[in-house]
This record gives sequence, C-alpha cells and structure tokens, in this order.
Amino acid sequence: MLKETELKSSFRNLRRNVVLIFLLSLGPNLLCVPASSQTAKGAHELTVAAAADLSSALKEVADNYEKKTGTKVKLSFAASGALTQQIQNGAPFDIFFSADMDYPKQLASEGDADGSTLFEYAIGKLVLWVPADSSLDVEHRGINTLIDPSVKKIAIANPEHAPYGRATVATLKHYGLYDHVSDRLVLGENISQAAQFVESGNAQVGFVALAHAASPAMQGKGKYWEIPAQAYPALAQGAVVLAHSKHKKEAESFLRYVKTKEAGDVFRKYGFTLP
Repeated sequence: MLKETELKSSFRNLRRNVVLIFLLSLGPNLLCVPASSQTAKGAHELTVAAAADLSSALKEVADNYEKKTGTKVKLSFAASGALTQQIQNGAPFDIFFSADMDYPKQLASEGDADGSTLFEYAIGKLVLWVPADSSLDVEHRGINTLIDPSVKKIAIANPEHAPYGRATVATLKHYGLYDHVSDRLVLGENISQAAQFVESGNAQVGFVALAHAASPAMQGKGKYWEIPAQAYPALAQGAVVLAHSKHKKEAESFLRYVKTKEAGDVFRKYGFTLP
C-alpha cells in the first residue's frame, strides 16, 4: 500500500497535469497577450472637442492623420460654448477646436488651455439653406427668401452657445430683418441641429455652415445662398491644446499637421477659407 505522503504527492501531480491539459486545450491565445492587444494598449489616442461645423472636415483630417501616424483622433462635436463649459468642468479632452477665437482665449485666460498653442486654423462661412424640393428660390432671392409667406419657421443655431448662431443674428440685423422674423426662429443647440430642423421639415429654411451644405452627405439634398462676408463678423476659428491633457506632445503634433497644406486643402474642400 502507498504511504499517505506518496498519495498526497501523486494527487498533486495528477491535479497539476489536469490543469495544464485544460489550459492547453483553450489555445495559445489565452495563455499570452496577443501582439495586436499589446499594440492597441500602447497606441496613442487623442480626444478632441470640436465645433459642430467641423463634423465632416475635421473627421477627414483626423482620418488622414491616423493613416500617416497611427495616432487615433477621437472626435466629439457640439456647440463651441457647450464644449467650453464641459472643459471648464473637467472633461478629459486633449484639444479644443472652436468655431471662434473667443472661447479658446477664455479657456487660456482661466488656465484651462495652453495659450501658446492657440492658432486660427480656418474661417467659416454662413449660408441660407433650403431642401432641394423646396419651391423657395433661395439662390436668386437670397435674404429676401425669409419674407416669403410660406416661411413659417427659420432654423438657426442657438446664439448663446454657437458662434454661427451669433453670426446669424448679426446677419438678420444687418439686413434689418431681425425684428420681423424673430418670432419665427427655431433654435438648434448647434449648427448641425439647425440643419437637421430644415432637413426634417420642422423649418422651411435655415442658416447653416457652408461646411455642412458642401459636405458629401448633403450633395443634391439642398440649395443655398452664401451670406456676404460683410453681413456678419468673420467666423475666425481657433484650436488650442488643453492644460490638463495627458498627451500634450501628441496634441501639438496633430495641430502641426492641421497647419499643413494637406490638411488645409481638406478645409478648403468643405468651404472654409484659410487665415
């Protein structure tokens, strides 16, 4: 008969072998970390807060940058004022692309952004937009489209949060129409939502970013009249690295790319002009 110590030793060996056989049966992928996972963990990722008018242009710029460098750029779009509030409340963004220069300057003055990285990356344009099947001849009537009896609702971005909304109010006052149409204004949280109101039929016309009207997704879906530049203050748009970013070198590298001709050509394609 086996002694008690020999029995215990045999049992331990048997248990060890059973466990080993079980682990091997699961396959090598569960016994080590795959190379792809290691790469994913070590890969850089930037989190960017961006004005809603950039939803197409900046996405293309970011995709091109990722292909070149491997750095993923995660984009969050909203009204510039709303994003500023999020940043002030500690939202973990690395970079802020605003639809104006004032919000980034405000963040820099409060210590929430690195003022030395602030630069003007583009100048936006405002258009009056209607769906393609609309009977309104916006391309020829221009601003007078707003006084057509069929126009019951006019979509604009909320001027409290969105620079494009403030540009719209300035435009209406420039043409002496603000008091005439103010009771027909429908406010979107940002310029993209204002466009959605018109697309969905909740408004007959809307003031939207040229970048939205010129995007591939909107081709053939509408017609527009470009608001003359003298009708509203220039929509100079600024970008800045945020003070609490944990990836400042990578953020500054992305902003350097935004200044290149390649990125500039993308912004031009969507109707922006460069400083």
